[in-house]
Amino acid sequence: PHVRDAIDLKRLMITVVVALIPCVIMALYNTGLQAFLGIESMGLSPEQVPGWRAAIFRALGLGFNPGNIISCILYGALYFFPVYIVTLACGGICEVIFAIVRKHEISEGFLVTSLLFPLILPPQIPLWQVAIGIIFGVVIGKEIFGGVGMNILNPALTARAFLYFAYPAQISGDKVWVAVDGYSGATSLAIMKEKGVEALQSAGVFSINLHDGVTSWLESLIGLEPGSMGETSVIACLIGALILIYTGVGSWRTIAGVFLGSGIMALLLSFYHSPTNPAFQAGPLWHWVIGGLAFGGVFMATDPVSSPFTDTGRWIYGLFIGSFVVLLRTVNPAYPEVTMLVILFANIFAPLTDYFVMQSNIKRRLTRHAA
Repeated sequence: PHVRDAIDLKRLMITVVVALIPCVIMALYNTGLQAFLGIESMGLSPEQVPGWRAAIFRALGLGFNPGNIISCILYGALYFFPVYIVTLACGGICEVIFAIVRKHEISEGFLVTSLLFPLILPPQIPLWQVAIGIIFGVVIGKEIFGGVGMNILNPALTARAFLYFAYPAQISGDKVWVAVDGYSGATSLAIMKEKGVEALQSAGVFSINLHDGVTSWLESLIGLEPGSMGETSVIACLIGALILIYTGVGSWRTIAGVFLGSGIMALLLSFYHSPTNPAFQAGPLWHWVIGGLAFGGVFMATDPVSSPFTDTGRWIYGLFIGSFVVLLRTVNPAYPEVTMLVILFANIFAPLTDYFVMQSNIKRRLTRHAA
């Protein structure tokens, strides 16, 4: 959590960027794939697909074929990279302004934020909202606390939370997850909440059939489902987790705590058979692969600045996030995806968690020496 020199900070940021590459690749592919599947289900011809991105695709002579991996990646890139460029430009300008005012060097820390933010947004998000969101996240989430290393909130999550409360129609609901105007498709988490896990299991646990309109467990694990651009693939998140843990950049205790806490809570809730809420029966295996739990647990909760620095504190922090995400997903009918808000809430109490852990250690040592 403490930056000792510029090389340490630069190496840390580069490591996180490398760990995010699998999620970026899946964001490009799955965004294009879901768009093509949506176009196919709506029965649109290539000439009928609206939008400037579709016009570019037609001009390049490329088809809207969900079976063509390269076409899926290229079409997804037309959604992801504009969001990334706007994020980098607007957030970067804020970083430069504050660096000039404070008369210090521009930090590489924003490179990670600029990559995290597009990955947690839906593909249809208006670019002007991206600009407002990242400016809010950088200024309110980081700079007012003093800049890099001093913020108590994750800037990318702060930006997304602002957009959710300021412009909920563009960042939630069934019409924002698939990059086709007029298409409506619920996420697996919303389907589970409304119809239960049986609606998802109807596709078969290990089957892959992208044209049946239902997501199987294996498809959710791989990330072949509607959702925020970079959050859907658990496999990509786990590859990133291995990189973060191996390099020592991310805390394995925090990541393990998130998955352990969510698994225990899901098991406890599954013992209660609710006549009106089928989400109680989901179980840990489904909770782990749908929604933003894996992405949040690996990349957001492990932020070294806004998370605890004591080992015990990291366990408490991770267990709290995992258990409360599943609890609120299950009992909250209005908003099943709460990973973002739970992590921000945990960020606020991270310093307090470390304080009580250290006080406990001090008392234990004093008692031991007194004896």
